[in-house]
Amino acid sequence: MTDAPKRFSFRLITTDGMARRGEITTPHGQVRTPAFMPVGTQATVKAMYTDQVRALGADVVLGNTYHLMLRPGAERVARLGGLHHFMQWPHTILTDSGGFQVMSLAQLRKLDETGVRFQSHIDGQKYHLTPERSVEIQGLLGSDIQMQLDECIALPAPEKEVERAMQLSLRWAERSRAKFEAMGGVDKGQGLYGIVQGGDVPHLRVRSAESLAAMPFEGYSVGGLAVGEPQEVMLRMLEVTTPAMPVDKPRYLMGVGTPEDILESVARGIDQFDCVMPTRAGRHGLAFTRRGKINLKNARHADDPRPLDEESDCPAARQYSRAYLHHLVKAGEGLAAMLLTWNNLAYYQQLMQGMRDAIEAGQFQDYRVSVKEGWARGDIAPL
Repeated sequence: MTDAPKRFSFRLITTDGMARRGEITTPHGQVRTPAFMPVGTQATVKAMYTDQVRALGADVVLGNTYHLMLRPGAERVARLGGLHHFMQWPHTILTDSGGFQVMSLAQLRKLDETGVRFQSHIDGQKYHLTPERSVEIQGLLGSDIQMQLDECIALPAPEKEVERAMQLSLRWAERSRAKFEAMGGVDKGQGLYGIVQGGDVPHLRVRSAESLAAMPFEGYSVGGLAVGEPQEVMLRMLEVTTPAMPVDKPRYLMGVGTPEDILESVARGIDQFDCVMPTRAGRHGLAFTRRGKINLKNARHADDPRPLDEESDCPAARQYSRAYLHHLVKAGEGLAAMLLTWNNLAYYQQLMQGMRDAIEAGQFQDYRVSVKEGWARGDIAPL
């Protein structure tokens, strides 16, 4: 007789201002929050082994429903033992709904009340992604945290269009929840998050958040930000949205972002983040450090013997010279992407751990100021 899976739960440990320190429990372990989730779009965090990702401190990674639906297919992954086994990540996995990628990547898409019809950007095959099918795919993948299907529109947009998409997303939230419960997600210990929409219109954000809070979701996300609007608009929307979100459930800001975006969003009550930025930047010669960003493509690094950060726990940051990293980037060597991605994910996890420690100590504001001062000093200053 096997033990019943651990049920999804969230424990708010402490707060410091609006910043929150908590812990999510899933069938595959605990997630310490605030948490950054490395993006494993196609069942891989690009240029990284899963044990490396774990060693850096990641408790959860993200898989992409749209890409995995197209290739290799959710049914195939299920037959092969589920996404955890498939990608050799025995810890928590969050999957998005696929909606954002349909809007941004798919060809000839057509949206109506039922869902979205589109052609694959890979081979032109036609698909119909509905709220029910999105949840079904995520259930087949076996992810611990799943997302409702929503409509994410680019900003700026007319208020009437923002409201239409927000209302549609609310109706899809109800359908997603019904399918999740019909598939036994609750009994499996999984969680489904609702997604707050409303663009850059404060009263629509509040209405969306309050409407979703009345539905029995395990967590709540803020979607439709970091889609072209200035940072100050994103932060202002968080300031009006998070107070309308349940205190006892995790809050996830989707697709964000830069280290500064994350730091400022934690200050406004967000618990979870994901973004391709640290991995994508690593593949393009950009390193994130406690002294800000370092562009290794720049010729001034060609004779620089210093490491990226001699105090870092990450070997990629501590052991390799900037001159060597510059050489790898300029030569187009695969090792450049591996080392810089390693460094970037390490820095992001160090930033998250620093915030968790500071919140628990009641010193988040001091930590926030010191981190920003470090970025302001720049990478020219002696490390």
